[in-house]
Amino acid sequence: MKNFVLRNLNILLVLGVILFINIIAHYYHAYLDLTEEKRFTLTQSTINNLNKLNNTVHFQVLLDGEFPSGFKKLQQSTKDILNQFATESPYIEFTFENPNEGTIEEINTRRKALTKDGLIPTNLMVKSGSENKEQIIFPYAIANLGEKKIAINLLEEQRIDMDQDEDLGNSISLLEYKLANGIQKALQTSKKNVLISTGHGELSDDQTQALSTLLYQFFNVGKINLDTVPIIKKEADLLIIPKPSQPFSEKNKFTLDQYVMNGGKIIFLLDRISMSIDSMNTRKEYIPEPLDLNLEDLLFKYGFRIEPGFVLDLECTRIPQVIGQQGNKPQIELFPWYYHPLIASYSNHPIVANIDRVSSEFPSFIDTLKTKSSSRKTILLNSSRYSRYQLAPMKIDFEILRYTPQPEKFNKPFLPIAVLAEGEFSSLYENRVDENMLIAMRSANLEYKNKSTNTSIMVVADGDIVKNLFDKESGKFAPLGYHKFEKRTFNGNKDFILNSIEYMINPDNVLLARSKEIKLRMLDKVKAEKEVNYWQFLNIGAPLIGLLLFGIFNFQWRKKKYIKAQAA
Repeated sequence: MKNFVLRNLNILLVLGVILFINIIAHYYHAYLDLTEEKRFTLTQSTINNLNKLNNTVHFQVLLDGEFPSGFKKLQQSTKDILNQFATESPYIEFTFENPNEGTIEEINTRRKALTKDGLIPTNLMVKSGSENKEQIIFPYAIANLGEKKIAINLLEEQRIDMDQDEDLGNSISLLEYKLANGIQKALQTSKKNVLISTGHGELSDDQTQALSTLLYQFFNVGKINLDTVPIIKKEADLLIIPKPSQPFSEKNKFTLDQYVMNGGKIIFLLDRISMSIDSMNTRKEYIPEPLDLNLEDLLFKYGFRIEPGFVLDLECTRIPQVIGQQGNKPQIELFPWYYHPLIASYSNHPIVANIDRVSSEFPSFIDTLKTKSSSRKTILLNSSRYSRYQLAPMKIDFEILRYTPQPEKFNKPFLPIAVLAEGEFSSLYENRVDENMLIAMRSANLEYKNKSTNTSIMVVADGDIVKNLFDKESGKFAPLGYHKFEKRTFNGNKDFILNSIEYMINPDNVLLARSKEIKLRMLDKVKAEKEVNYWQFLNIGAPLIGLLLFGIFNFQWRKKKYIKAQAA
């Protein structure tokens, strides 16, 4: 009787412990992330944004249904990330929907509504054995907060240097950033202020239409002529100076300097030498001239020097050249034009992590200098391993295209083309401020400062990365990074400038999540098809045979044991 009571008490105790653990687990969630790339660990900036929620954000994910293995990983990874969001915040809800469910009429109506809302469908080729099926999908999540709807494209556009599996891996790496960024946009009650400078031969309105259109979606955008204002107000969060071609006066530079000293942020997009491909259309050779922008001393004070030369790179875009005649028509072929590098990043900085290459035209390169102020510099964009430079004066012609390039002569790798400086900066006008400058400051209720608060400055040694092509006849403009000869768009141009602005002016940005790199462990398709029978047997047949052998052995062992017991 005593043993019976003890046994029941033990059972009740075990059941009580299990019940207690289940109650605790219902209210407190925990997990251990043992993955190499910490795919199940959210960045702190994402957690901070989730903790700001006090109203429900509902995600409609349009990725329900059957997909190939790569898209299944995207589907499952999206679900995993949203589950992590829901663990951090009770205000996260999500559902998965299939836009291709229902009658043909219902599907078509749904597709029209989604397209009207700006969701662009993707044609997915599904391979099943030897058959190919085309499937239209909408790889989007829609974040709903009150009346706000934010469409989030979960699928990165295919890059020429990546296959589909790598592109999917890139898309999965960016899921946390994209979904967290959707929440951040939904929470946004006011927009930051971005100014674009004019008055010094900068890119025209036509040439910055693509940039302005992008910025209007997320920021208040305005133009400012430095010749007409004594100071830049504190309300301006960031100033973009896009490819000026005329010199800045001392008054202009003082205005820029004091804007920085008061915490303003500037992106300088500068050409050091005046040059364009159009300059060579009517000449056999061209000698470009250095541009005198009168900004050298200001940039030097902040720790930058743009060298008067061009970067040449074997990783570049192509231009057309006539190679002969076929009847009355010229034969045209595209040749690599080393003066138009495709610049990339070798940094894991959140501005440039996982972005496409950036298309450039006649870029120079940057030397970073030590300054007495405490600012740190990060090289964001570089030339490739196979690059070199030409310093002015130099002669440029198309003869270079006649010869096969010698890689050993492209021996100046990773030349810096875009550099970010963060921290404190010293004023260029320290100990040299005149009375007129002080009067201008007082008129705006500001005092002269010789040292900045914590801020940031970016210098890009090519103004063309934010220039768009413009057709005057149709009034249409091309997207940033569009290459008219190759007829393709390099999305790195758009992502680079948007990420740069977001990083510099938004202290609570979720860009850090871009730095995650999640690797897809893909099957070797050729090997998988070749060894399909072996792996099917190993995974299905072998366990069954093992179970059968264990059953036979166990039966024989029990039989012998029973016979021995009877004999005894």
